[in-house]
Amino acid sequence: MSDEKIIEIENLSKQFRDIKAVDHLNLNVYRGDVFGFLGPNGAGKSTTIRMMTSLIAPTEGAIRIFGTQLNEKRNDILKKIGAIVEKPDFYGYISAFKNLEMLGKISGGKISSKRIMEVLELVGLEKRYNSKVKTFSHGMKQRLGIAQALLHDPELIILDEPTTGLDPQGMKEIRDLIIYLSNEKNKTIFLSSHILYEVELVANRMIIINKGSAKVEGRVEDLLNSNKLKVTVEVDDSEKAKTILNNTSWIDKLESEVNGKFSFLLRQEEISGLNKYLVQNDVAVKAVIPTRSLEEYFLNITNKES
Repeated sequence: MSDEKIIEIENLSKQFRDIKAVDHLNLNVYRGDVFGFLGPNGAGKSTTIRMMTSLIAPTEGAIRIFGTQLNEKRNDILKKIGAIVEKPDFYGYISAFKNLEMLGKISGGKISSKRIMEVLELVGLEKRYNSKVKTFSHGMKQRLGIAQALLHDPELIILDEPTTGLDPQGMKEIRDLIIYLSNEKNKTIFLSSHILYEVELVANRMIIINKGSAKVEGRVEDLLNSNKLKVTVEVDDSEKAKTILNNTSWIDKLESEVNGKFSFLLRQEEISGLNKYLVQNDVAVKAVIPTRSLEEYFLNITNKES
């Protein structure tokens, strides 16, 4: 990935009367990133995105996008951003095509009919281009919102909960679209989501925020590999395994045992060592299942403050 910073947020805060929704937040997004913006409900994610898209003003702090202060060249910056913020809204009595055509004109750009059909195809709505939006499901409206964000071929795409209301197949299609936009179209994507598994699959970097401030930021792979995994080891002779483990340091890493399934808390590099030790002591290992995920990591980070 490039070392060019597309988004720079420094000491960003937003105060609503007695509530500090965002509290001295710092983050950096680089060109080509799929950046996961994670946090529990009420963490300040949507408030941050609304400040990034100039819908509300910060109480304090700085936002630089494409190397320029947002409040200095707002219009020039926003022309290069496509965003879906919270729930997209459309005119229900006209077609999907007409909605996008109208929105293109409002934005001041020249959007061709060909381009409108291209983005509808990208989000899987090309066959419903002439249908009135009031006949669309919530998930279809969400897809149309993403199509709107892509209309003017932006450099930076900001997506706030883009898979809300979608079924598993629809979620996969949006995930594939994000990967396509990143890999094939070289787009930088800022992805806010509570569906942590989805972020783990598509993001290369992420930040976890809680109560308006950052708790951890970095590469997804590095952050996950720096923590212990919950590993389930299933053996054929649990009594023999217990006897062997009781005389070793492995017993200190054992969390529980139920019906021949031993649950350990291990680092990545320790898994093969445990497996080898059991096999060398004539305990047949039937399965080794690491179960840590981004969701477990997320909960571990945010629960420390709850």
